[in-house]
Amino acid sequence: MTTPFPYESAAARGPVPPPECPAHGLGTGPGGVRRFYGPEAERDPHGLYDKLRAEHGTVAPVLLHGDVPAWLVLGHSENLHMTRTPSQFSRDSRRWWALQDGTVAPDHPLAPIFTWQPICVFADGATHERQRGAVTDSMARIDTRGVRRHVNRYSNRLVNDFCQEGRVDLVSQFAERLPMMVMCAILGMPEEYNDRMVQAARDMTRGTATAVASNAYVLEALTRLVCRRRREPADDFATWLVEHPAALNDQEVSEHLRLLLIAAYESTANLIANVLRMVLTDPRFRARLSGGHMTVPEAVEQTLWDEPPFTAVFGRWAVGDTELGGKQIKAGDALIVGIAPANSDPVVRPDLGADMAGNRAHLAFSGGPHECPGQDIGRAIADVGVDALLMRLPDLELAVDESELSWIGNIMSRHLVQLPADFAARLPQDDKEPPSMGRPNPQRQDRDVQSTVRHTAPTPGRAPGPAPAPATTGAMSMATATEESRGTPADPPAVGRIPQQRGRTAPARLWRVVSRWWSGD
Repeated sequence: MTTPFPYESAAARGPVPPPECPAHGLGTGPGGVRRFYGPEAERDPHGLYDKLRAEHGTVAPVLLHGDVPAWLVLGHSENLHMTRTPSQFSRDSRRWWALQDGTVAPDHPLAPIFTWQPICVFADGATHERQRGAVTDSMARIDTRGVRRHVNRYSNRLVNDFCQEGRVDLVSQFAERLPMMVMCAILGMPEEYNDRMVQAARDMTRGTATAVASNAYVLEALTRLVCRRRREPADDFATWLVEHPAALNDQEVSEHLRLLLIAAYESTANLIANVLRMVLTDPRFRARLSGGHMTVPEAVEQTLWDEPPFTAVFGRWAVGDTELGGKQIKAGDALIVGIAPANSDPVVRPDLGADMAGNRAHLAFSGGPHECPGQDIGRAIADVGVDALLMRLPDLELAVDESELSWIGNIMSRHLVQLPADFAARLPQDDKEPPSMGRPNPQRQDRDVQSTVRHTAPTPGRAPGPAPAPATTGAMSMATATEESRGTPADPPAVGRIPQQRGRTAPARLWRVVSRWWSGD
């Protein structure tokens, strides 16, 4: 089934209701085409995907803010084809007929997303290769182990801020703050981290009236950083971009820093919140995690299937007339990469409750030449951040009924407004040291969430009496300890077999303590 889709100019289609008009609250617009914004789309996006799939198949006509038409790609294979074929579906937004005929004004709520900029996400061919090469080369210089240390330290610093309260909003006090702290450090602008930067980063992709102003605030901070790094190079991402052989100019560097900051922040903040929500609301998910049947990275990967941090990416623009999913796409049409609907496509995932462990075929980071280059950094922030939080507060429990949770949606993402949780209050820890398990609430121990890797410090028991050991070298003692750590008892030494027997030495005792800790005894 197809629905009439308007390709005419704004004048030919007639007047469009202004954004504040009540008509914009309805789920359908001119010609019966469903709106991809407004209350219905925000309240139940998955329900909207199902309706569009039932009505149109794998590619559906939708309306953007101001009732501007576009195509939403719902099918998994159709999305892969679109993202992997830039010769047919370009990232250059200047091809959009709505921009060319003035249908979309420069102050459109989605302007920060689609306005052409001299960066790799709006480029194809040689220009894309030059700019993207500078980004990927600079990403390769990031010390992943160093990032994980930063994430661990910042996570503990955030937990210290609320650990004595016994209650926390995991969205505003953790998920929204940790990625910005880490990204500001990676880029080389830790002094710019503040509440305004967090709010601006979230506001930019929501299509709000203040999105343009928020974009200007972020870009101004990054422009200052680029100017400073031209004068004072440092060991950070901004400097690496400035000094890259691709010779990016100041505007290109600033815009690419903005791209990386906002994309990494928004996706990682949503990912952390979604993982924590699943831990607190899904008993099966939590049981698998706490029982050692799922690691935190596996939990993150499952969440990327079920609740991807970006639900859609706008956009692609048709280079010429073509066909996709049985629909006739005209040159200059706008298309939306439907990440969330592609992940739930019945063709590739007939059972949405199936375990997707080990399967990375999801489109959470898009695909093709424009696939997210910083996805490993995002995974690292989420993996370490969630693990550090659950290590410190293993007795977290949802403080409200699950039905009370609410989301804010937009064309690109859907994120939790709040995730209130209770836990047993405890004292802060030194944020320079690795986290410990803390003291869980005894009444909640049956629901504790722990990492599959034991992080508890070794606790030596009372030293046993002297035992015979070889006098010649420590090899026999170490071998015996190794056998014990494997759960295989070593042959007891025969008295008198080795002359000059003596008591256990300090190195041997240390080795036994380490081996017992390693084996979990």
